[in-house]
Amino acid sequence: MTRTALGLGTSVVVIALVSAAGARAQAPAFSAKPLLQSTVGGDDRKEAVVLSVSIAPGGTSGRHTHPGDCYGTIVEGTAELRIEGREPRQVSAGDAWHTTNGTVHELRNVDVSPLRAVNTLVVEKGKPRMQRLD
Repeated sequence: MTRTALGLGTSVVVIALVSAAGARAQAPAFSAKPLLQSTVGGDDRKEAVVLSVSIAPGGTSGRHTHPGDCYGTIVEGTAELRIEGREPRQVSAGDAWHTTNGTVHELRNVDVSPLRAVNTLVVEKGKPRMQRLD
């Protein structure tokens, strides 16, 4: 093999490795998929949204707020729940929490496997459901 062919082969391998690492880095650490969206009993200004939440190991929801109340429960895994003004606490499968309109909070996956949670938001219709702060 010539020096040029060897150099070209090495470059291709390096590019492939960098591309593979980039693809892994681009995978979302946090995702929230709506399962149900509905108007709240007779109040057209509010909606209830049930979300399936996934957070990769070491991932986070980021510090954020909602324009209404958030009710959450862990389905699988363990997380650290940080609610502004309170001590962080560990939550695992079966644990639940509630935050009110505008409360800054964050969920961090502290487990080695993906975290799954279900959140129900009762929020003002037409507003972004989540406002990230970081």
